[in-house]
Amino acid sequence: MGKKFEQLIYIPLLLMLFSAAARAQPYKRLTVDDFRGIPGPANSAVVAKTNCTIEYRYSARPENDYYILSFTITLTMNRDKSWMDLRRLPNAAAVAGILKHEQGHYDISYMEQQELLRTVSHTVFRDNYNQVAIAIFDRIDAKYKQLNQDYDDDTQNSVNRVQQHSWDVYFARTLQSLLGDNYYAAADR
Repeated sequence: MGKKFEQLIYIPLLLMLFSAAARAQPYKRLTVDDFRGIPGPANSAVVAKTNCTIEYRYSARPENDYYILSFTITLTMNRDKSWMDLRRLPNAAAVAGILKHEQGHYDISYMEQQELLRTVSHTVFRDNYNQVAIAIFDRIDAKYKQLNQDYDDDTQNSVNRVQQHSWDVYFARTLQSLLGDNYYAAADR
């Protein structure tokens, strides 16, 4: 019994030693000011686009038979590449609806960053740490690219209000589980 107790304490301690992830920047609520890019063609069905980038860097330090990797994983809302064609949105309600849909794209990027942080912080890295890190990023990035595509397909780029509401509920639940009480503070901003 005592041995199992030691293992339970020892395993989390080892995981903390194996890799360290950077702290995430705070969750962001988008505003119209976040869309500074040049709008796409007026004949397009798309009236807004959110452009986010997730970048990662890490340094590795050998330790016995494993490596300690320190990660920096940043999410950037690219304001100059994100755009909203306000001329095609007839009123404040239309702007709010599109802003809510675009918030979903940002939320997906935020969820991806959080999953990356959790995954690398729970991974034991050995001699092949570079291949493992790349595989983690590629796998998680592919998952969230598909989620973004599913989001636009299901909501028909926010036109299908029933599906948009379903996704809004999904985002609220997921973000509340990630952010706890901080989600409500961010949602009120």
